[in-house]
Amino acid sequence: MSLKRRSLQGAAILVAAVPFAVGAAWALQAAPQQARPAQQAPAAATPPSAQPAPVAPAPKPVQQPAPSNAAPPPEPAPPPAADPVPAKPVATAPAKPAEPAKRDRYGVAIIQALDKVTTETMRFEVPVGQPIRYKTLVFTARACEVTAADELAPDQIAYLTIDTQPKALPGRAAPAGRQVFKGWMYASSPGLNPLEHPVYDAWLIACKTSAPVAAGPSK
Repeated sequence: MSLKRRSLQGAAILVAAVPFAVGAAWALQAAPQQARPAQQAPAAATPPSAQPAPVAPAPKPVQQPAPSNAAPPPEPAPPPAADPVPAKPVATAPAKPAEPAKRDRYGVAIIQALDKVTTETMRFEVPVGQPIRYKTLVFTARACEVTAADELAPDQIAYLTIDTQPKALPGRAAPAGRQVFKGWMYASSPGLNPLEHPVYDAWLIACKTSAPVAAGPSK
């Protein structure tokens, strides 16, 4: 009985609510439409959070090469050199040797002689080409020269021939002469080429410079 009553009350309430709902709908349609609320602007995009700067990697320590006592590797051997091409001889004219300086020649040789028995000495002149007698010796000068400027030591030299010829005795013919010296005598070195005689010594003193003759090749 109570259940039926409740159903009837619910139906009555539903019937009473229908006209109210219809009136509310009509009132809504008749009322002016109100402006719709503006849409809110989209919120500004939140900037992405700043990311921390990348940290540079720590430099790696440079490893120094450990000193090694090992010998460095040998360098590669150079390629073998090509065989040299033999140079062709260049024909050249033979160099003309320089002519030696000529000696000055003079016309008189000054000779000093010594008699070993009597210790007598005598100095005399011997003109070139003219025999001069001293006791039993006959001196003949072939040349008398002074050394040239390009020679090592200055000197005066004479080319002499010395013959021994005793004097003829009265009423007799003179004995034949004999040559006892032939060669160069040096004024600075009397013992270099001396006269070898049992009685006499003779050596060159100088060439007389007062009568020079033309220079010529030495003999």
